[in-house]
Amino acid sequence: MADPSTYRPAVGSIPESPGVYRFRDPSGRVIYVGKAKSLRQRLNSYFADVAGLHPRTRQMVTTAAGVDWTVVGTEVEALQLEYNWIKEFDPRFNVRYRDDKSYPSLAVTLNEEYPRLQVMRGPKKKGVRYFGPYAHAWAIRETLDTLTRVFPARTCSNGVFKRAGQIGRPCLLGYIGKCAAPCVGRVSADEHRGIVDDFCDFMAGKTESMIKRLEREMAAASEALEFEKAARLRDDLGALRRALEKQAVVLGDGTDADVVAFAQDELEAAVQVFHVRGGRVRGQRGWIVDKVEAVTTGELVEQFLLQVYGGVDEATGVGEAGEAVPREVLVPELPDDADVYVELLEELRGGRVSLRVPQRGDKRSLLETVERNAKEAFARHRVKRASDLTARSLALSELQEALELPDAPLRIECIDISHVQGTNVVASMVVFEDGLAKKSDYRRFSVAEGTDDTAAMAEVVRRRFARHLKDEADRRDEQGVAAEEGRPRRFAYPPNLLVVDGGAPQVAAASRSLTELGIVDVAVCGLAKRMEEVWLPGDNDPVILPRTSEALYLLQRVRDEAHRFAITYHRQKRSTSMLVSMLDDVPGLGESRRKALMKQFGSLKRLRAATVEELTAVPGIGRRTAEAVQAAIADPAAAPPDPSEATTAPQGPAERGSRRGGAGDTAEVGRVAS
Repeated sequence: MADPSTYRPAVGSIPESPGVYRFRDPSGRVIYVGKAKSLRQRLNSYFADVAGLHPRTRQMVTTAAGVDWTVVGTEVEALQLEYNWIKEFDPRFNVRYRDDKSYPSLAVTLNEEYPRLQVMRGPKKKGVRYFGPYAHAWAIRETLDTLTRVFPARTCSNGVFKRAGQIGRPCLLGYIGKCAAPCVGRVSADEHRGIVDDFCDFMAGKTESMIKRLEREMAAASEALEFEKAARLRDDLGALRRALEKQAVVLGDGTDADVVAFAQDELEAAVQVFHVRGGRVRGQRGWIVDKVEAVTTGELVEQFLLQVYGGVDEATGVGEAGEAVPREVLVPELPDDADVYVELLEELRGGRVSLRVPQRGDKRSLLETVERNAKEAFARHRVKRASDLTARSLALSELQEALELPDAPLRIECIDISHVQGTNVVASMVVFEDGLAKKSDYRRFSVAEGTDDTAAMAEVVRRRFARHLKDEADRRDEQGVAAEEGRPRRFAYPPNLLVVDGGAPQVAAASRSLTELGIVDVAVCGLAKRMEEVWLPGDNDPVILPRTSEALYLLQRVRDEAHRFAITYHRQKRSTSMLVSMLDDVPGLGESRRKALMKQFGSLKRLRAATVEELTAVPGIGRRTAEAVQAAIADPAAAPPDPSEATTAPQGPAERGSRRGGAGDTAEVGRVAS
């Protein structure tokens, strides 16, 4: 634990100008980014009596080993630089907005020639317009099912769309009128995009103009005695009105606003936002926020505005979190520098933005509704957090005690080897921080030298930590880019505990590689599968953890995750090598053409499914070569039966099952030894 006085800047060296500051740990990693109107006043508050600081702030300043800052001209510049640095460095101690659940949205892929309507979760993508998020996926599907009657845009996957075009026959939706069937040319690309644009206008709140237009068209069709067309338009109007009825009208003046509310304790806060467009609630979203300091509600509003709307794409008006800046943002409390944030939001939106606290009327009532939702979400999270935090803390403390570690293993890395009889040897490395998987730090290795588990383990450990030593040397170099900018390198941060999948031989191999590299501050242990024994370097007997131990459960989860990650990579590599070996004897197929085929199709399954025309589309592949490739990779199990073997004798159940081939015929194929 560092003493903040050891890296406190000299008195008078900190400017009083506005700026952004960064705290770094002993490895040079940025762990906290903050902004201040006066850098001197703000930074001096961190170096006061440590005992008087907020617990999370005290942990941050004692973890850090240095601080630097950048002076800017205005507070808006400070806001933008703070957002960019948080995005770049992902500091451990900054407020983080974590979705309290995965919300589905209705997505329109405007970046495709024939846009598609679909349900989508996860991070937002460029060129895709989103509506929602919705609380339930079934709500989106109900809306889609209703609206595709009026706006028959495609909802099928690219594979289904392409296949329908090849056979010249649309899918069922095309026959029942819920898709305009652009796949078979019933409408052109421009006509289909017009349908999609009308759909987007309706979802964006332009409902009255759409309904009035349909009413006019229905009346005109009726006057022209086109009663079938008029009846269809009447049904379309009914479908639109049913879709509108499902969306609650909360504000009568057609307001476009985001209504934000918070519920919090000393460590975390729950954030809820209702997206109101055209006076109707179009979506709802929630986050859980980790608090590093004793922040006020106004400061939480600052972080919300910065992280949810920050980094708006100029072309779409949508931020990194997928939210467009509305005309009005209603919050429970204004931040201290409200004018600065209004200026930033107006710059992002390209128009006027109102940031205010509603005092009375419908908007105040709606804010209270959002607050109730935030409190309920926070209550659910606290119940879950209590059990999760207790179990993880207990597991880490039990590991520290059982393995006699100097500190709790906050960062655990696990390595697993996967191969089949010494061929296609691969390894995986998974990372757990604070008892949770950190998938962004996962790595996989293709092992060239090791032909068995121990040799492969020694090679992977040597490669992983040799890279760490190189990165540390680069970081200490004052001229290095990494030391100057604080960007984490590929393997820059060592674990407190290295877990290997295996027993005493694998542990000895890993420990030997660390010793050869001169690394003495990383603990090593192995978890053997058969008896779930924990092996330590140099010990003749394993450590036996109780079956109900949280420490053993954590080690098992780490080991199983490494095993899953290794098998996934091994199967991918084995499929590629199998494809190469099957193509070796194809006449006229050289190295460059084999690579072109593998790049185009990627797997044996996809190559087998390809037609001769698709194969000849690959540069350098003619029709004769394509037919030779199909013959070489044909699946024997899919070949038609030989007519000479046909029999008219009745078959019993066993014989019929044998001819079909049961699951037992291939049960051992694909088994991976690790």
